[in-house]
Amino acid sequence: MREKVLNLLGLATRAGLLVSGEDIVIDAMRKKKAKIVFLGSDCSESTLDKFEKKCFHYKVELNTMFTSEELSHSIGKTRTVLAIIDEGFQKAIKKNLGGVENEG
Repeated sequence: MREKVLNLLGLATRAGLLVSGEDIVIDAMRKKKAKIVFLGSDCSESTLDKFEKKCFHYKVELNTMFTSEELSHSIGKTRTVLAIIDEGFQKAIKKNLGGVENEG
């Protein structure tokens, strides 16, 4: 299940349907494009707090079940925060997460 979600993140990256980096993800949330945000579970407390508040404000699901290393490896770039901007990928990811979602 975890591996399938990470593979979907890589596929979304190659399809151009994933954005990464703090500022770009926040911008995607502001523009109502972000469908689900992935934040590395090993990020700093201030980053976690910032994204919990932003996701709550913009009503975007926040998932922290993967480490920054796992997220970075899945997309081929060193990143702590990612956002899916496509509804199809969001649904596929949620289906694979099942009831183990971690929302903020």
